[in-house]
Parts: sequence; structure tokens; C-alpha cells
Amino acid sequence: MGRYDARTALVVVDLQNDFADPAGSLAVQGAGDVVTEINVAVEQAHAAGSLIVATQDWHPESTPHFAKDGGTWPVHCVAGTWGAELFPAFRLPATAPRVRKGQNGEDGYSGFTMRDPRTGEETSTELESLLREANIERVVVCGLATDYCVRATALDAVNLGFDVTVLAKACAPVNLEPHHGDEALSEMADAGVEVA
Repeated sequence: MGRYDARTALVVVDLQNDFADPAGSLAVQGAGDVVTEINVAVEQAHAAGSLIVATQDWHPESTPHFAKDGGTWPVHCVAGTWGAELFPAFRLPATAPRVRKGQNGEDGYSGFTMRDPRTGEETSTELESLLREANIERVVVCGLATDYCVRATALDAVNLGFDVTVLAKACAPVNLEPHHGDEALSEMADAGVEVA
């Protein structure tokens, strides 16, 4: 049996200019190298009739998520800017839905949930409902970055009861510490994610 079918969704996480382009404000080393792998996955999923969804960070200009406003990260993926747009080499089908997260200043690590950085309150994105409406049973995850948004998306998918695969070669880590990417893959595997 192939990796993709009508009950499988390919979720491509945050393949945006600020992460994937070397000029991006939060460029992930090696991101350019995984775009080819992601495009192959997209082609395979599209040919098999799988649902393909892209997630995007889509932040306001000021948010407690950003270091300038008391958070962790440099300003990135501000809604409507070059940095928030999908990386041009990414061949996403025109019909594929996009799930935008962090629009109200939330931490938007997972494609499924957002967290208010002040209160810790979590809210859902529309990703789960998109998958349920399409009768999806299995989720294949790839994109950026292994140790943050890919990890959070895959772990949420497992917790929601989906069978989950992460395409390790179609992901790249931030690696604030050199081992973070590998640790994230191990954590996902321990949680029941197939790391392929």
C-alpha cells in the first residue's frame, strides 16, 4: 500500500519565506534542501487523491510572541508581508486549503492549536475540522521546523487520534542547540508518530 490515499492528508507546515529563504528573519538552516523533498511528497499525495493542507504563521505586527514585545522570537511572518508568503519554490496545488495561525497574537506552533502567550488559553484552528470533514484517518507531516511547528503539529495530530507519519527528510530543525531536531524526532516517535 502506498503512503497516500483518499483517507490521508499531507500537512505542509510553515514553508514560508521568513523560515525557508536565507534572507528570512528566522531562516532555518537547510530549509532550501527540504523543498525538493516536500514537492515530491506533494506530487505523490496529489496523484493519490489525498488532501493537501499548508499551514502558515500569520502574525500581527506586535504580539507577545515576538522578542520586541516580551516574547522569544524575532519578528516573523507578519500577515501580508513577504516573510509570511509561501516560499516560491513550494509547488502547492491552487486548490489546497491554507490554515493561518497566530492571527490574533497567539503562539502558533501547532497547525491544530494556538496558545495565548499571556493566559496560556488554547484555541483550535480550522485544521481538525478540515480533516474530519474529509474523513481523514492518517496525517503525513513535513515542513518547518522539525523541533517546533512540525513537532507540535504531529503531537497534536496523535492526541486527536490520527495515525501520524513525519517525513524526516522533508523537515529541517531550528536547532537552537545542535541536538534539538533529533530530540524532537525521538519525542514524536515515543508518542506514536512514525518517523519515515
